[in-house]
Amino acid sequence: MAASIHVSSHKKGQTTCHHHKGRKLKIYCRRCKELACLECLSTVHLSHTVCELREVTRQKQKDIVKFIDRTERNELIQIGLCIASVDTLLQDNDSTFDKLSYQLNSQAQKLKQDIDKFTSNTLSFYQEMKANNAKIIQQYKQDLEICDKRLKEHIQECRNVLQRSSVIEIHDTEFEIGSEIRIPVKPVFSSVIFTPNNDPLHHLTLALGDVKYQSQSWTVQGRPVPLSDVTQRQSDVDGTGKTPISEPKVVEEWKSPCNISSICSTSCSQAWTSVSTSLTLLDRKGSFKQSIVHNATLTDICTSPTTRRLWACDQEQNIMEFVDGKLVQRFVTTETPRCLCVTVSDHVIVGMSNHIAEFTADGQSVLTSSACSPYRIAQSPLTHNIAVIIRHSGGDKRQCVVVMDTAFHELFVYTGDIPSIFRQTLKKKDRPFIPTCIVCDSNGNIIIGDWNNQRLIFLSGTGHFLRIIQTDSDHPLAVSIVGKKVLWIAIDSMSGTDNVKLLQ
Repeated sequence: MAASIHVSSHKKGQTTCHHHKGRKLKIYCRRCKELACLECLSTVHLSHTVCELREVTRQKQKDIVKFIDRTERNELIQIGLCIASVDTLLQDNDSTFDKLSYQLNSQAQKLKQDIDKFTSNTLSFYQEMKANNAKIIQQYKQDLEICDKRLKEHIQECRNVLQRSSVIEIHDTEFEIGSEIRIPVKPVFSSVIFTPNNDPLHHLTLALGDVKYQSQSWTVQGRPVPLSDVTQRQSDVDGTGKTPISEPKVVEEWKSPCNISSICSTSCSQAWTSVSTSLTLLDRKGSFKQSIVHNATLTDICTSPTTRRLWACDQEQNIMEFVDGKLVQRFVTTETPRCLCVTVSDHVIVGMSNHIAEFTADGQSVLTSSACSPYRIAQSPLTHNIAVIIRHSGGDKRQCVVVMDTAFHELFVYTGDIPSIFRQTLKKKDRPFIPTCIVCDSNGNIIIGDWNNQRLIFLSGTGHFLRIIQTDSDHPLAVSIVGKKVLWIAIDSMSGTDNVKLLQ
């Protein structure tokens, strides 16, 4: 018969037997590992191996002494060091965040001072321009008043001559009125355009500085225990502080039913294309939606970021807007337009042979700047900076992309250079940079099509090379982007038929 398992019922500090009331605990049962009284030897602990209580007490005393010694030499010392380090950690924590707060506040104050200084200088400049314009206007008014007075005197003199009816006087007066009286020409005033940045948070973040978050951890018995499950890191291949760029995904690809020289997406599902005298609206599967034939060769098309309407220019110097199913002339340029871009302020920037010019939607000239051989123009929806492809027709001048601010002041020039760290992944040697198309995304980054090297280059809005986002066996012709998600790419295929890709 198997022995039953006995569960000890002894309570800490109890001196009498649980089974035999009033009996003192004097022995230890090695089998049951519990205390017992003498009567237990004939009942509960019958035939069990027992010994006197003082015998096991000696060993337990030794075990207790070992525990005390081991704990005092190890755990207590380790805990003491941890307690001492906590005070240091608290001091370091206070010092670290006080320093960070000071740096942040100092940078913020500096930015505020810079903004105040820039604002003050700009306002002073405005006041100076205002005063100069006022002088010009006053002088213009005085010239008009003098002219008005002279004309009135001349008219009165003519009336007097007619009343006197003198033949000689009439002859002389008629000879005098034959000479032209010039009305003062309206002077040209100094003007300036201020376009507020509607989304300055991104640039303020960059101006303030780069913040990197990293979780901390404690080590308990050699195992790390995180204080936070979330670790936030920002990494960037070129040190600009931006989040790494995900690999683009081709969501659609098809042979175009028509050739393409320019492409403008109107939504995620449709895009206008142009070639020669034809405008064609295609859906994201490449099917015809609408086709229009113009009476002159189209040189470029673009869509307005505010109205989403299509604009176009042609070799007859027309700048047109697509309204009610037809191209309506808005104004005419003095030279043949090569390219155009409608801005966020609904102005039109036109590239001509040796300059670019900004006009209002009805053709009033706003600003002009020299630019040799502009080929394509794009504007950043975030910074409002202007990116212009410069394509020299001959000579040894390098092709490039020039980025300017809204006053056409040059910010930087990109000539197709690829940093050495990225060159290791290139499969073939670079050819001369020939940009063919350009577009800016909603974050102010710039996408450039490099014809000669059959790839799309991705730059930050400040000119830092970010990566090559697309390589192909054929040449990029035109690009367009919708919001933050879909990039349309027209590609010149070796087979003679243009292809279109949509990247997610």
